[in-house]
Amino acid sequence: MRVLSCIFTEHSLWLVLLAAFVCVSGGWITLNLLERAEKTYGLQRGGWIFLTGVAAGSSIWCTHFVAILAYEVGAPVAFDPILTMVSFLLAVAGCAAGFSVTLSRLPRIAPEVGGAIVGLAVTTMHYTGMMAYHVDGIVEWNVSYVVASVSLSVGFSVLALNQAVRRPWRFAAAAALLLFVLAVISLHFTAMTAVSVTPLATGAGIIDSYALKAMAVAVAGGGMLIIGTGVASYMIDERASRDSIQKLQHMALNDLLTGLPNRSSFSDYLDRELEHAKEDDTKLAVIGIDLDRFKEINDLRGHKAGDQALKIIGRRLLRLIRDGESVARVGGDEFAAAKRFRNQSELLDFVARLEKMLFEPIRIDDFELATGASIGVAIYPDDGNDQERLISNADLAMYRAKADVARAVCFYESKMDEAARARHTLAQDLRRAVELDQLDLHYQVQTSVQTGEVCGYEVLLRWNHPERGPVPPSDFIPIAEESGTILVIGEWVLRTACKQAASWKKPYKIAVNLSPVQFVHADLAKLIHSILLETGLSPSRLELEITESTIIADKNRTLHVLRQVRALGVTIAIDDFGTGYSSLDTLRSFPFDKIKLDRSFMSEVDKSIQAKAIVRAVLTLGKSLEIPVLAEGVETNHQLEILRVEGCDEAQGFFLGRPKPVGQIFQTEPAFADDVSSTFSGRLPPQRMRRR
Repeated sequence: MRVLSCIFTEHSLWLVLLAAFVCVSGGWITLNLLERAEKTYGLQRGGWIFLTGVAAGSSIWCTHFVAILAYEVGAPVAFDPILTMVSFLLAVAGCAAGFSVTLSRLPRIAPEVGGAIVGLAVTTMHYTGMMAYHVDGIVEWNVSYVVASVSLSVGFSVLALNQAVRRPWRFAAAAALLLFVLAVISLHFTAMTAVSVTPLATGAGIIDSYALKAMAVAVAGGGMLIIGTGVASYMIDERASRDSIQKLQHMALNDLLTGLPNRSSFSDYLDRELEHAKEDDTKLAVIGIDLDRFKEINDLRGHKAGDQALKIIGRRLLRLIRDGESVARVGGDEFAAAKRFRNQSELLDFVARLEKMLFEPIRIDDFELATGASIGVAIYPDDGNDQERLISNADLAMYRAKADVARAVCFYESKMDEAARARHTLAQDLRRAVELDQLDLHYQVQTSVQTGEVCGYEVLLRWNHPERGPVPPSDFIPIAEESGTILVIGEWVLRTACKQAASWKKPYKIAVNLSPVQFVHADLAKLIHSILLETGLSPSRLELEITESTIIADKNRTLHVLRQVRALGVTIAIDDFGTGYSSLDTLRSFPFDKIKLDRSFMSEVDKSIQAKAIVRAVLTLGKSLEIPVLAEGVETNHQLEILRVEGCDEAQGFFLGRPKPVGQIFQTEPAFADDVSSTFSGRLPPQRMRRR
């Protein structure tokens, strides 16, 4: 009697369902692991391909083994353990090889070639497993069904990996899973149809069906454990990757020090808010914020204290914002904010909260300071229709607030644009001023207070603009410093002054002002040395004047440069003393050759007790440190007399001589000396009387 192996009893139906569950779940895990392997490279990809092969091979093998156990042929059965294990290894190795080819850099048909290898691995596993399946009967095969089973397995596997890797449509993932399952079950059922068994009446007992079912469950459980290992690896790596991505996203979009959004994140936020504002017909305020006294924290307490202050401000800003508001750190001590609003009162409330918070004291250890801030506001659509324009206008308003000591908040006005354009035009003209020979040097005399003798001349820069006429230094020097043009101009001033002074008959000293920006020049000492050699001016005749703010900006570096310059034989004077920091530590840090008392004190010395006391204190300090003091801004005989009584060393000002071109400074020198000498004999020179 002949019995077809594809017939199974109702009692074995649950084993078939178990095999189907193993096949579907294993296929789902396999394709997910394959997707993860596709996103990795090198050794990491190799590891994921191995896990994918193990998951695929074990699920296919378990499906085959459990389904085989579901068939009841009416004859005793047994399994060859060696061939059974070989079938499992062939499934794992073949699938791993197929997935490796699928993800390789082979020609464009790599997924299809890999799918064919997986299909062949499935058929090899099945027929090796059937060789391990020993039944007490006559076994016959239908070649047509065998060929069909191989074709179905290879064809469906090719289509499955085509969908899994190429993803040509939205449901490609589901299609890949369905095709993978069809590749396994179509092979199994077609191959089992190809075999028929005729039991032999040998008298041997039939194996216990319950034992076979228990074996099937054990096999399925073992297979699921193997698949579960792949699932766990996938989940762990997925969580780690997600955490890494979230961490990288946070680092990319947030300031690491304060935790606030950074410039890039704030830019994206503004783009979204501008779209909402256009759609909802609302307004959007863009606010620029610059801390006023943050540099003081860094200078006095160090950068660590500065970082701590920024963290405190960042936390306060995060607590401050409400719905429709955002703040970000966009630079060192620069912040930005945005506010969506309909009524002006909403914006004013937000700005008021910002201002109040930014002026609250910050305590770091035993140090307390309110940084304060300059705040500029630009509004969409009134002040601009795009992000770039709004930010630019908010910055213009912020700079105006910074320049106005009377207020901390400034709203953008159209005339600011005009001023900015005029400033930009002036900066462009200034770059060409040296080339076009528009710059000139004037010299203002410096005299001995006690004897009236000429001690030297301060070099003052003048710019004669071809259209604007004379441009005051107070207008163009800040522009030159901001644009960096001061480096070229400063070198021209130094070279020209030394060259002119070297041609004088009398060896008067010249005093040249240095900008803080010039100390950025890495070879300042080398530049001065080369100019002295080039012009032939004696180093002792050159005096460089610097302000204390230049030293405070980068004390160690500045003092190092000053020591190099002083080693050349050039003298160093500290300018504008009495204003700004006026730190005794600065005088202690470097042996200055002269202290220049700021002109603001001389304008009040004859009518203000406080100004006179400060002048006396500075002069006393100079005597104690054995540093000569020069008073600037002397405009009356009474002021000069006060300086003489108080023991001042030198003076300069309009009363003693106005700045003049080099060709005029020696024309009036004899008369000038007589005028000064007559001051100490109790006579005011007639020439001075007429001039005043």
